[in-house]
Amino acid sequence: MKISSKLPDVGVTIFTVMSKLSSDCNAINLSQGFPDFEVHPDLLSLVNKYMRSGHNQYAPMQGVPVLREKIAEKVFELYQARYDPDTEITVTSGATEALFAAISAVVQRGDEVIVLEPAFDSYVPAILLNGGVPVYVKYKFPEYHIDWNDVELALSSKTRLIILNSPNNPTGTLFSAQDIAALSNILRDTEVLVLSDEVYEHIIFDGLKHESMSCHPELAERSFVISSFGKTYHTTGWKIGYCLAPLPLSKEFQKVHQFLTFASNTPIQYAYAEFMENKEIYLNLFEFYQKKRDRFLNLIQPSAFKAMPCQGTYFQMLSYSEITDESDVEFAKRLTIEHGVAAIPPSVFYHDQNDNKVLRFCFAKKDETLERAAEKLCKI
Repeated sequence: MKISSKLPDVGVTIFTVMSKLSSDCNAINLSQGFPDFEVHPDLLSLVNKYMRSGHNQYAPMQGVPVLREKIAEKVFELYQARYDPDTEITVTSGATEALFAAISAVVQRGDEVIVLEPAFDSYVPAILLNGGVPVYVKYKFPEYHIDWNDVELALSSKTRLIILNSPNNPTGTLFSAQDIAALSNILRDTEVLVLSDEVYEHIIFDGLKHESMSCHPELAERSFVISSFGKTYHTTGWKIGYCLAPLPLSKEFQKVHQFLTFASNTPIQYAYAEFMENKEIYLNLFEFYQKKRDRFLNLIQPSAFKAMPCQGTYFQMLSYSEITDESDVEFAKRLTIEHGVAAIPPSVFYHDQNDNKVLRFCFAKKDETLERAAEKLCKI
């Protein structure tokens, strides 16, 4: 059987490759971004409660009303942004589905989409599947900051969308107020739309502020804003996210969403809605993860690895340039096989496999997991 692939250059994701290698080698998996600690018992009890109370059939296509109302309340309290829960909020089967639906809703054949690299690996395949043309702008190494002049130069009459990710996976960097001002100036006289991946919105360190597209009216009116309950509540396997967008964008988004998954897990949506009443959990999430970050950095301080700045997410980039000249892919594999610690090589997040001799480590792990990993890293 001959099949003409729509994604001929796409193979198995690096997350699958490294997690399998980690399992095969019985290594400590700091590659794929999921916690190894338990979900809050109250949240588990709520899921059970709503399963047993009969909430086991299809949810409304947009998501259960009470969850959309809770999301609208949270977004207003945090960002002073008003979204109509009936028409401008859509609950999705994970942030990845939301990203695909947003791109599919607005990108047509020949449209250009600006992608800031390193970029999460689901962006470009979604662009290509919709006939779009990715246009790449790189973060400047080693600070991982954006030169907005480069972004402006990348704009053309064919530019339809720009994809943003702050806090950024894999770099851990954050857009500042100055970045937002520069972006606003560049887009002001254009019809370019924004897709803002904000799944780590509650994991921001050192007193810094999350500059959501939602809280900047000039940008909010042209933006899809994506977030994730999985990252916030340590439930990545439940795959529930959501999209905020003004009515014209939400209408097009929901046209696609209804034929991707139609609806998402019903009892889990009800459980999240009730669990969100305890606002301290998401408001204090940054403290929990900042302790994890600082602990990991202290543990690996004696090693030959050099820590890069980490302003948010639960990923830490470490330079290994003083250890070896190997490519990041080869060193990541050898690190797993010979030393028993798995990490992600960030070159896979560049279209040209740009290699800065750094690896991405996930610190969303139990303290004992981090201690065992650091012990191994310090011996290299």
